[in-house]
Amino acid sequence: MTTLLAKNALVVATMDDERHEIADGAVFVRDHIIEQVGPSADLPQTADEVLDLRGHVVIPGLVNTHHHFYQTLTRAVPDAQNKELFDWLVTLYPIWARITPEGIRVSAQVAAAELALSGCTTASDHLYMMPNGTRLDDEIEAVQQVGLRFHASRGSMSLGQSHGGLPPDSLVEDEAAILADCQRVIETYHDNARYSMLRITLAPCSPFSVTQDLMRESAALARGYPGVRLHTHLAETKPDVQYSLDQFGLLPGDYAEDVGWVGPDCWHAHCVHLAPEAITRFGQTGTGVAHCPGSNARLASGISPVGDMLRAGVPVGLGVDGSASNDSSHLLNEARLAMLFQRVKGDPAALTARQALEIATLGGARVLGRDDIGALKPGMAADFVAYDVRALEFAGALHDPVAALLFCTSVPVAYNVTHGRVIVREGRLTTLEIEPLIERHNALARALVNGD
Repeated sequence: MTTLLAKNALVVATMDDERHEIADGAVFVRDHIIEQVGPSADLPQTADEVLDLRGHVVIPGLVNTHHHFYQTLTRAVPDAQNKELFDWLVTLYPIWARITPEGIRVSAQVAAAELALSGCTTASDHLYMMPNGTRLDDEIEAVQQVGLRFHASRGSMSLGQSHGGLPPDSLVEDEAAILADCQRVIETYHDNARYSMLRITLAPCSPFSVTQDLMRESAALARGYPGVRLHTHLAETKPDVQYSLDQFGLLPGDYAEDVGWVGPDCWHAHCVHLAPEAITRFGQTGTGVAHCPGSNARLASGISPVGDMLRAGVPVGLGVDGSASNDSSHLLNEARLAMLFQRVKGDPAALTARQALEIATLGGARVLGRDDIGALKPGMAADFVAYDVRALEFAGALHDPVAALLFCTSVPVAYNVTHGRVIVREGRLTTLEIEPLIERHNALARALVNGD
């Protein structure tokens, strides 16, 4: 067994049941499990590896509940910069149709590295297109090399333009083939054990890109395996809501219920325009929401009613969403945006810094169905991150260093410990070389967008 001691932190924000914040705090880890958390003087003074974190704020690793890793290849594409969701998708679909297995692997590593450097230790990704021989396996391999805890979503699109859907017919798959591959990836990769590093989610893309049959059959398949969850997009924009009304005669929340997509094993991305009655049902049934404020702002989708959701008991986590709709995978900044956007309606206390941090940690853990991450206490996975608040960005803000992480400029982590392993040390990723990765990623992005 190996041990790790992180000590002398300015403060450790535990997110435990009492929300303890420990000055001069420390975390002691044995293998990949937290054994002790408390004042540095009260914990063991030696370990196989010791991190001196004086001047740092330590928090649980952030949990990302919605992303599209492949979209790092299409950030800031000129023709898609100023469009709402549907037009943005129609612009980018032909570009994404050219993605290769290498593109999936490299883009996933870029996204995972960016997440790790922002403070994320657990990531969920939604890969819903499989052109040119790409597979979810490509993404899984890439993320494992970075070292994040991963919830991989086998997404799908089956409803092309010729049948009333939004995506081009060239990007949709046969539903029988989709379900067969879903079963394959579950049986190959899904690990439902406590502290699992890899779980599988089934994720038909959206009401406007799959049939109701695929929604129902995906749910039935997932529920045949312990711990396999369900994820999709829902009520992201007003045209999205209108599509549900026109095609199904149902509001998005009613549509979700009609196809069996409510319950504690389901979570939906965005839900910007979810009706109040649906919010109530989501709270009653434990149906989760991935809140993506940056993407919602970038595409002018609106401000999700997160306060109403929390009051109704809806599990709410954070997602950076696709890097072509956010152009960033900085999860700490997403927590900051979540806090600010709830306040812009006129209530300066609508979402506090600590509430935003809770959504980014415990909230995400609940959305992903995990009770082994999201807090720093004995028996939890050794997932934590440390930010150096001696930096210029925090000058004058140390009256409350925990809140400063949310109010001040979002900075990279100094340390990221995932599953007891230091994957970021002194601001550098330890698991792969960043510079050649960026170079290859930029080359692939140019070729993809230019059609080379």
